[in-house]
Amino acid sequence: MISTGSKGNAAPGDRVLVTGGAGYIGSHACKALAQAGLVPVVYDNLVYGHEWAVKWGPLERGDINDRARLDEVIRQYRPQAVLHFAAYAYVGESVTDPGKYYRNNVSGTLTLLEAMRDHAIPHIVFSSTCATYGMPDALPITETTPQRPINPYGRSKLMVEQILADFARAHGIGWTALRYFNAAGADPDAEIGESHEPETHLIPLIFDAAFGFREAITIHGTDYETADGTCVRDYVHVSDLADAHVKALSALRSGAASGAFNLGTDRGHSVRAVIRAVEKATGRSVPVIEGPRREGDPAELVADASRARSVLDWTPRYVELSEIVETANRWHGNAQKRSTNHSTS
Repeated sequence: MISTGSKGNAAPGDRVLVTGGAGYIGSHACKALAQAGLVPVVYDNLVYGHEWAVKWGPLERGDINDRARLDEVIRQYRPQAVLHFAAYAYVGESVTDPGKYYRNNVSGTLTLLEAMRDHAIPHIVFSSTCATYGMPDALPITETTPQRPINPYGRSKLMVEQILADFARAHGIGWTALRYFNAAGADPDAEIGESHEPETHLIPLIFDAAFGFREAITIHGTDYETADGTCVRDYVHVSDLADAHVKALSALRSGAASGAFNLGTDRGHSVRAVIRAVEKATGRSVPVIEGPRREGDPAELVADASRARSVLDWTPRYVELSEIVETANRWHGNAQKRSTNHSTS
């Protein structure tokens, strides 16, 4: 399936292959690429992505493990770089079905990298995760914090980082791995936003409870050693993540060394604080159920993203929780958008 606009005829050097570009973060990155004068070519199997989220370039449907289809798309568009988002990302599912995650996240990336090697595509920016760190010994988390993932999802992402380093040594493919903390918020223009099925992210779940689409939000653990007893996380706006991908690609093209960067705001917010922020943004009360801890949930995860700031010249635009939540409110609170999401999921 292809939906091309006027930019679909741009020069090959303007094109970037975006695997998983119909998903939450990938679609925001496509908008950022278009704003930078590049043409995102979305490659997505639409298992979790949405056709309505592809607005800034062509959509090519295909699986990341389908080498023949990858070759076909690469020959057609001749992209000069890859932004790689295509992955399964449900931590709990990765524990019960690890094969699914290693086959898609690891084997799929290997298929993609071999295609890049054979078609001489020189650069890749990879969507990694703070889950590669596991349970850190100290905070904030830096890029030198030991990577000890505690679930197959995190291990699959760490394996890909190691494979990227091997392909760089063997084949000269330049890479950047961006280790996100908690992606949050929505496009400030409300053109695209967060829509997962099933939904597991905290902020959209709270909005669902606020708007009556679910009975309540469950707080998993209220006895952590934090200020209010609930888990603390570093929430980074999805548009800031998208901007980091464009900056990372620009740096690689300018000859920057391969490597990894944390992406976060360097500040943490508790589950209760996020609930209060949603209540303030919506003017609605959020019903809450207090449940037990989930196994493997660290009390606190906060980034040290100073390396991305200094090397990539990346500065998050949205650092206040209220600002992040307000962009999500404009997306989740729009009935027309919600109707579109549910009818095209």
